[in-house]
Formats: sequence, C-alpha cells, structure tokens
Amino acid sequence: MTADTLSLPIDIQQTTSPRVQDVDFTNLVFGRNISDHMFVAEYRDGQWQQLRIVPYGDLSLSPATAALHYGQAIFEGMKAYKNEDNEVLLFRPHDNWKRFNRSAERMCMPTVPEEVFMNGLTELMRLDAEWVPCAPGCSLYIRPYMFAADAYLGVRPSESYLFVIFTSPVGTYYANPLKVKVETDYIRAAAGGVGAAKCAGNYAASLYPARLAQQAGYDQLIWTDARDHVFVEESGTMNVMFMLDGKLVTPAVSDTILDGITRKSIVEIARHWGISVEERKVSIREVIEALKEGRLQAAFGAGTAVVVSPFSVIAYEGVDYHLPAVEEDSFVTKVKNYLTDLRTGKIADTFGWVLKA
Repeated sequence: MTADTLSLPIDIQQTTSPRVQDVDFTNLVFGRNISDHMFVAEYRDGQWQQLRIVPYGDLSLSPATAALHYGQAIFEGMKAYKNEDNEVLLFRPHDNWKRFNRSAERMCMPTVPEEVFMNGLTELMRLDAEWVPCAPGCSLYIRPYMFAADAYLGVRPSESYLFVIFTSPVGTYYANPLKVKVETDYIRAAAGGVGAAKCAGNYAASLYPARLAQQAGYDQLIWTDARDHVFVEESGTMNVMFMLDGKLVTPAVSDTILDGITRKSIVEIARHWGISVEERKVSIREVIEALKEGRLQAAFGAGTAVVVSPFSVIAYEGVDYHLPAVEEDSFVTKVKNYLTDLRTGKIADTFGWVLKA
C-alpha cells in the first residue's frame, strides 16, 4: 500500500512475519531488540526519491561504499512513548530534524527535507505502534541515520546517500548513579572540528579512552577541552550539568559540544521554575572546589538515551570525590520525573514539545 496523502508518497511494504510477540517487554536491554519495519529514502541525482517503509533487514552495500572508508555518516537519537490512551507521543522531533541537518551540512551531506524526515518518522510510528513500551522507564528508541552510498574510492563528498530510520524498544540505560573520571589525556573534540555534529567518527574516537576508564573502575568520562584540559565539555555521550550554589550551571554549546535536546529542555524547565541558569565555560577545578566546600549539590549527565543520569563520584587527578546522594526533593529527581510525565502525557505540555504520531 502507499501513503497517498503525502506529496512525496511512501511505499509501505508490511512484514508478513511480525516479531513483536517474541519480545520480553519486562526485560528490555538497550539496543538489543529491533522493531519490525524501517523507513528508507535514497538521495540520487540531486534529489530524494524511493521513499519506502519495508521490513527491517540487512542492507546490501558495495565493499567500496564511501561511508566505510571516509566516515561520511551521521545519526540522531530520539524516543517515543505512550500515554494512558495508548497514543504514541514523540518528544521534540523537529529539534532532532534540525540538528540532523546541521550535522549533514558540517559533513558535506545533503539536508533531509522536513517532509521526508517527519512523514517517514510518523508513518513508521503508526505501523510499529505496538513496539512502543508502556512500562515505567521504558520507551521506543528511534535511530535516524544517513551515510554516503557511492561505490567510489576517491576522497570527495559522495553523490548518493541512504537515509534510514529504525526503532528499538528500550529500558533504562544506566540503572545506578555513575562514577565518572575526568579525562585529561585524550580528547573528544577540538575547536574547528566536528564535535557539534552527531557523526560516527566522534563516537569511534571515544571508545578507547572510555574503555581505559572502565577498566579502572569508572562508568564513564568527563571530557575536557582539547587545548588545556581545563574546562568541562561533555560526559561520555551526554551533556553534563551541575547544581552549583543553587543554580543550574552547564557548559555553553559550542563547536565542540553537542546541542543536546534533553539539555536544552532541562535549561528551559529550570528557567520556567524560576531557577537561575548559567550557560558558560565551567572549569573542572571550579567543580572540585565547590564539591569540597559543599556548594555542589549535584552533577549529572543529560541525553536522549540516559534522560537524566546523576553522578555519584567524580575522579580527578587520582582522587575520587563523592557527591551527595540524590534526594527525592532534589532538582535532579524533580526534573527527571517532570520530563517523564511530560513525555508520557501525564501532565500538560505547556512548552509545545510533544507530538502525537
């Protein structure tokens, strides 16, 4: 069948072997189960074409596919939830679309029209609505991504691309507060580079230093600036935020720090609640001194996968500094619960962030 109401029609090929009944929704491991269908669009001859939703399956690629050699690949992370009426809700999807296109421009890739991104996404959500979990702490993780598809070994931007969206029901990413180590040798991103883009290479480069930290007993890293290792940037794959002297303090977005949608939402919620917010450079020594003096109420990561993930330990220069336990009346707990209730339709969406699929 075809979604004929769209000016760019989507051919829909529904699976004959649905797998949703085989999934244990009471024991969801992040990224393990993939939903029945995926959306695919091709960029060729200067335009997007062959929009389709097909059963999830392997892609056939040439060994010379440009993305495999030169790293022209970007992605987004999004989530869908269900409300009490069993309706599928998307959280700030237009922000993901805009950020996806900023990544595309930085990586010399074509932008994806809003119509292609949003219509492909919503049609996919309608088809795989049964895959959206209802249990507390669970959601449907959505992965839009694009990669260079030319079978050509010359170093140049590809002339053809594949844009794909697939989904996965997931549970909680981190079950417990994190022990994080401040990284002062390796870097995540440098000024003038691609740190603000969600490109594949950023994540590949982070794996080795993260493994070293994990081998030393930590869950993740706090990345610092590439020049002097003085200023806090991100934590693992999350933005990092601090409750410092009763204010929400977070590193300002730059060309080395991703413009996180969860981060942006928390900043707006804090201001809505009348909490002072500072988006600025934050030195790691400022954080450690505040922690020693009892002025740091909390430190936490914020991102689509983790939502809000508090830190229990910050390790710096060989010393483990323990943070206060997160209380039920803390900002960290309140903002996490507020975001959860907002995304699942339990409270009114005064910000206009939630879209029914």
